[in-house]
Amino acid sequence: MRHGAEGFLIGTLVVWRITHLLAAEAGPANVLGRLRGLLGSGFWGTLVDCFYCLSLWVAAPAAFSLADGWRDGAALWLALSAAAILLERATARPTDPTAAVYEDEER
Repeated sequence: MRHGAEGFLIGTLVVWRITHLLAAEAGPANVLGRLRGLLGSGFWGTLVDCFYCLSLWVAAPAAFSLADGWRDGAALWLALSAAAILLERATARPTDPTAAVYEDEER
């Protein structure tokens, strides 16, 4: 890898940012939100709905631009996707913010 740990860190942030933008943000004037709606439930629609899937596609060009060869690129491709997924999981808000309610049974 041409840029070592610094390149990996920057690559991770780039992959996470682009993936998050495409998968979860509305964008200016809701452009990205409307685009996701237009993509529907076919291949492209399901691709942008899944952070994990989309991160693989976003990580590919980043990895091969940082790598010295195709073998390093293939490993870096998966590593950048994995790092972006870990970052997403660490920063994501819970999808169901409701607290569990427990009731005692009357005896």
